[in-house]
Amino acid sequence: MPLLTEAEVVAEARRTILDRRETAREILVEAKAPEDTFDVFLSHSSHEPERIILGIKSFLEKDGLSVYVDKYTDPQISPDKVTVATAELLRHRLNSSSSLIYIYSSHSQLSRWMPWELGFMDGLGRKVGVAPVLKVRRNAFVGEDFLGLYPYLSRSTIKGTERETFWIKRSPKNYAMFSKWINGTSEIRLRP
Repeated sequence: MPLLTEAEVVAEARRTILDRRETAREILVEAKAPEDTFDVFLSHSSHEPERIILGIKSFLEKDGLSVYVDKYTDPQISPDKVTVATAELLRHRLNSSSSLIYIYSSHSQLSRWMPWELGFMDGLGRKVGVAPVLKVRRNAFVGEDFLGLYPYLSRSTIKGTERETFWIKRSPKNYAMFSKWINGTSEIRLRP
C-alpha cells in the first residue's frame, strides 16, 4: 500500500476541478460550514497549495467522509493570525470532529497551528493520523519527531475490487480501512 505522492493528489484535484468546472478555491470555499459535525478535521499549513488540500479532501469525500478545512469552511478566520477567537473556533471544530488528519508535506513545518491542533485532538483521545504527501513514492512512513507516534494514511485498491480507498497504517502489514477505523468498526491490526 503506497503512500500518497504530490502527483496523485494533484491529479485527484484536477479530476474534481474538471468534473465541477470550477477552480480549487471555488470548490473549497463552497464547503462553508453546512453542518456542525465532521468525520475529519483536515490539519494543513496555510502555505499548502490548494490543489493538495482539494485532492486529499476529494479522496476523503469519495470514501463518504465529511471534511472540515478551516479557512474554507470558516472563511472568517485567518490562520495566519494567532488570536483567542481563532483558537476558540478551532477548539469548537476539533471537538465537533471524529478525527484529525495532519497533512505532512514540505509546507507543514511552516505552520504554527498544526502541532497545536494535533496535540489538542490527541489530548481529547480522538483518532489522529498523518497523511504524508511525498514527492516520490514510498510504502512506509517514518515520521519525524512526534509524527512518528501516529498512524499514517496510504491509498490502494480494496482486495477483490477495483475501488481505491484510504488505509490507516502503523506499518506495511499493520493496518485498517480508514473509514471503518474512523467509525470504530475496525482497528489497526496485523494482517497476513
